Amino acid sequence: MSQFTAEDEALLQSMLRQLLQSVKEKITGAPSVECAEEILLHLEETDENFHNYEFVKYLRQYINNTLGSVIEEESEKCTSTQNQSEVSGYDTLVQHVTKKTRESKQYREMMHALKNVMTVVVESLVNKFEEDQMCKKELDSETKKKSQSYYGTDNYSDSDSSFNQSYTFMSQEKLQLLVEKLDPIQPKEVRQEALQTLCLAPPSDVLNSECWPNLRKHMTMSLSDPDEILSEKILRFYAKTFSSSPFSMTREVYTSLAQHLEFYFLSGEYSLRISSGLDVSNADVTRILKKVRLLNEYQKEAPSSWIRYPEKYMEEIVESTLSLLSVKHDPNHPASSDFLSPIYFLALLDIKAVWFKKWTHAHYSRTVILRLLEKKYKSLINAAVQQCLDYFEFCKAAVCKASRVNDFPQQHSNNEQKFFYTGSELQYIYFVHSLCLLGRLLIYKQGRNLFPVQLKNKKGERRDCVSLTDLLVLFTQLIYYSPSYSKEALAAHTDNYSPASLVMEVLQVFCDQTGCATDCLYTDVVMDALLDPLQSLLNGTEVFINCLETTLIDIADILARIAAAEDGLSVLLYGGNKNSAKENSPTAVHIIVQFTKKLLHDDISLLSGSELLQVVKGAFIFVCRQMYRTCEGLEMLIPYGLHESIGEAWKKASLLSERVPTPVTGADSTSSISLDSKNVVLWEETLLDALLNFSATPKGLFLLHSTGAMSDCVSFMFNSLSKKHQANEHEEFDNGVIVAQMATTPTAVVALQSSGFIKTFIAKLWALLECGKDDVRITQPKSTPVDPIDQSCQKSFLCLINLLTYPAVFELLSKQDIPNKPVYSHREVPTDIINIIDRIIILNSEAKIHSLFNYEQSHVFGLRLLNVLCCELNTLLLLETQYKVSQVLLTAQEENVTEALEGPGDFIVDSLSVERNHVLVRINLIGGPQERILPSRALDKGSDPYPWPMFSSFPLPKCYLAEVPRKADFKQDKVLDKLMSILQSPGGQSEWAEICRRQFCKIMKTRPDTISGPILAELIEKFVLHLSESRSNCYFSMGRYEATDADVKKENLSSVQQLGIEMTVRYGKHLNLLKEHAENELCFVLMNCEQFLKQQQRAVVSSLRCLQGHYPGYDWFASSVFLIMSGDGEKTLTFLQQFSHLLVSAFLWIPRLHMSVHLPIVTVESGIHPVYFCSAHYIEMLLKAELPLVFSAFHMSGFTPSQICLQWITQCFWNYMDWSEICHYIATCIFLGPDYQVYMCISVFRHLQQDILKHTEAQDLQVFLKEEALHGFRVTDYLEYMESLELIYRPMLLKDMRNIRVQNT
Repeated sequence: MSQFTAEDEALLQSMLRQLLQSVKEKITGAPSVECAEEILLHLEETDENFHNYEFVKYLRQYINNTLGSVIEEESEKCTSTQNQSEVSGYDTLVQHVTKKTRESKQYREMMHALKNVMTVVVESLVNKFEEDQMCKKELDSETKKKSQSYYGTDNYSDSDSSFNQSYTFMSQEKLQLLVEKLDPIQPKEVRQEALQTLCLAPPSDVLNSECWPNLRKHMTMSLSDPDEILSEKILRFYAKTFSSSPFSMTREVYTSLAQHLEFYFLSGEYSLRISSGLDVSNADVTRILKKVRLLNEYQKEAPSSWIRYPEKYMEEIVESTLSLLSVKHDPNHPASSDFLSPIYFLALLDIKAVWFKKWTHAHYSRTVILRLLEKKYKSLINAAVQQCLDYFEFCKAAVCKASRVNDFPQQHSNNEQKFFYTGSELQYIYFVHSLCLLGRLLIYKQGRNLFPVQLKNKKGERRDCVSLTDLLVLFTQLIYYSPSYSKEALAAHTDNYSPASLVMEVLQVFCDQTGCATDCLYTDVVMDALLDPLQSLLNGTEVFINCLETTLIDIADILARIAAAEDGLSVLLYGGNKNSAKENSPTAVHIIVQFTKKLLHDDISLLSGSELLQVVKGAFIFVCRQMYRTCEGLEMLIPYGLHESIGEAWKKASLLSERVPTPVTGADSTSSISLDSKNVVLWEETLLDALLNFSATPKGLFLLHSTGAMSDCVSFMFNSLSKKHQANEHEEFDNGVIVAQMATTPTAVVALQSSGFIKTFIAKLWALLECGKDDVRITQPKSTPVDPIDQSCQKSFLCLINLLTYPAVFELLSKQDIPNKPVYSHREVPTDIINIIDRIIILNSEAKIHSLFNYEQSHVFGLRLLNVLCCELNTLLLLETQYKVSQVLLTAQEENVTEALEGPGDFIVDSLSVERNHVLVRINLIGGPQERILPSRALDKGSDPYPWPMFSSFPLPKCYLAEVPRKADFKQDKVLDKLMSILQSPGGQSEWAEICRRQFCKIMKTRPDTISGPILAELIEKFVLHLSESRSNCYFSMGRYEATDADVKKENLSSVQQLGIEMTVRYGKHLNLLKEHAENELCFVLMNCEQFLKQQQRAVVSSLRCLQGHYPGYDWFASSVFLIMSGDGEKTLTFLQQFSHLLVSAFLWIPRLHMSVHLPIVTVESGIHPVYFCSAHYIEMLLKAELPLVFSAFHMSGFTPSQICLQWITQCFWNYMDWSEICHYIATCIFLGPDYQVYMCISVFRHLQQDILKHTEAQDLQVFLKEEALHGFRVTDYLEYMESLELIYRPMLLKDMRNIRVQNT
């Protein structure tokens, strides 16, 4: 049924008339045309008989007949498509079928036919209505008005139709006649009839006619007519025009109405005063409010369309509005200050200035508005500022009188309609409007440029100007002095119009806008205003504040938002101007942390016994947390011992929470646990969360250990993450940075293990590798992963890399045997790291292989993990000595060959053999980027996809060993000769060491290649010798140790040390540095070092495996010195003994301070090395300051710079730098100071910046940094950069490095 017959039209007309008669009461009861339209559009939701109307039945049947076949066809297509996919859903099906149906040809034809017939039907109804109208003039005018307002509506179809414009079309002659009838000199009845006819005409015809200027003039004059019906009809015409006409036409109507109101307010007949209040039930006031409301509604809608029209149109509307709002009495007028101006009416209707928010949202309109405000209408801004100042003065006076501002308007807790507003209420409404308008204005740079503003007093004289800073101080003080409201009053309203909450909304927006926050908030004056109550409470001075607890919570909220931004944090820590910071005026951080400590110690009398005391404490702890989560913030807070105060508060709360009864299953929760008990538990969790966040930085984690709350904090973190996991199973563990920091320290690793974190993580990883997602209905097999590690497992892979640092591996795997079970069940899920190694890395039995559903994918995952782990040389030695990893891989390669009739078969090239080959070369060959060649893990295109030779036994094929160029004979160098002469005869020069350093820098910059081999050995040997002979240069006590072979032979080297010696000697021979019998010499050095250092170790009783005896790793620094000394054991040992007296030995020689008596007992018991909580801490701090993009990349990757730097430093950059650069690193730190270790790492990150950003985007930053050598990095290239860092940071770094002997917790 695509076409309609004459019978169909008659039938439709009858049914439509019936429908309209049925809903007549609803339509006639509508207060406006817009409401009537809404009633019709939502008739199905509100009318229970909707589906019984004949018109609705007819339409449903018509649509079914026309589109039924289309819908069925699309439904069948969707069903068949769904059967081939994994995702399905009823909603998706309905949306798809609807979309396809609406795009079909049948739908378009149906809508076209429907529009045509309905146009005829509606026009016929309208014509009949006009005939009835002429016959029934005696009907009541109100009934006639509502009927017309209904029949003039244009929504008879669905929301996307526009065919049903039903109006009485008029010719120019008719319109001209109407203009004449609307002349104010005509009788009232004539004008009313003309307006009635005009309302039926399409607004576009009226506005486009030649008569419009005159018509507009007459209508504007008629708006002031005392006849209410006449002005009401004009407003209805305006409303209809606003809703159905384009912006180019409506602007004229808007400006007409605005000008009328402006003239009215300036006329003598307007006499309303603020002091008299406002009765909104008064007819004249109601008429004004209706007009202003119509303007305001259009103000909110206009911005959505004015960008499509010339700017001058929009400018007309803006200027007419600002002109109206600027209306006020002549200042010389006696009642000028009491004049109830138009802006008060607008504020009544739009109290939060939504219109201004919408107008300034887009740059297109904002530019015009701010330009006009600056050039012509700045008085509006002045008045708004003045209103805020007047209100503040009122509140301040009331608070100082110790009153609660009860005489000022408060929010109404009941729902009664209000008809009268007192003068003070009107002033408050205007204050709210002004505050919201100024808050929006200051977001934008142009808006802030309007300040300072010049204000006038009541006599019209100028007074001091108000700057932007003054206004922000005013806003801040409004929080303190604003009236307090009862809880009941606040709870009864969703919109809180209290001054404090309104100012908070404004300041919170400022905090989120970088430019705005910098200009408005990040100044010392504003900070002082924010902190004034805190300073008063600290000093014990009198505080004039309403609702102190709420005020403090609001202050804490703003401070926390400021601290969350980099620039804001800088202001809190160093003040608004770092260079002009005065010692006698402490920065914000000092006031905040002192106040927080006083809160924690319950040392503020005004807050004692308050119900909100714990909330206040929690709010300020959160502010401090925002600061101590950063390295620079923590440095400022350490002297105050805040971690100790929070730790003590947690211990008290923990004791109280132990008394809280356990909830009984099935019992009422409110009866089993009281509200106080819940508050105790909540308070304990708040404190644990605060302590946990100390672990975001290396030094913070060290401080957390000193509180004794490490295990509880980790358990709290795990429980919190578990709850989130249960609520949303797709949410991953998102605390990568904290876990990465914790994984670097043994105490935290043990806590992670005991809390169940690792067990849960391993189970989840196994589910991804072997089980897949249970909730997905699989109708076809999953596609084979293209990447070596499937995307679903990538995040878990990175988390595992973060977790398995050497300290973690040693605590979790040391002396742990591989299970190697004879049988493995498919249902057996690994629960520990050792199980993961057993099941997917060391696959040395058929039982293990057959237990895997996805053998190849899981084993590749394991081999990739092994490859990353073995990049940390201590981990490699542990895995190799305990599990013989190399032999397992060689055996697997040997078995992975083709069958041959004679001789060994060829290696099968597949993903597993390629991965094994790469791992075997990596773990059996030491060398920097130019000293070894690692085989690719990807196949090439062409006839030979994998040119790298595979092997199943040692030695490695020679193609993997890069040729080491022989050193050329260097010519004599004057600078080097001078340095040698200074070192040989130091004499009595007071600046001897400094002169040596300068000469060393010259050589490094001009002839760096000369600092190697015997020359380097002689340089560092003599330099260290002379330093160690001076007591002022000796940081550690000077003890004596004599090496004897007899004593040494009693000590047996561990298997880790033996393997380390083999690898070192192999590397040294490859570099042509060592000769035969070098192993015995190195063995002599290491055993004597062990004995020597043992004399300086203290006895520690600890459950940590790393504190059970000898240093839990290999001595890579001693091995490096051994190679520098060309394998001379005596020279190496002598050097190390002299070197051990110097401060730099604590940071270069990691085993030097293992369980050392030189460290505080707390530091020793933590198992945390000073390189971590000192060097690595400052590396993160400097990285954030010097290379913010790199620091952000680490944060986004859930990885920490401290972890990779600790790995680099521990193994002296072996495998990351070539030998020459390792020598330069060691020499630079010895000659120039231990702080150069920090500068060296910063230089490396600077060198890698582009690569780091690229791999952050690729989501494999951890893998890149651990696997890849430092290609192209040369120490000499960055020496000048390191010297520039020294000038800035050396005092701070050396001070902290020298304090490692002090109990700095």
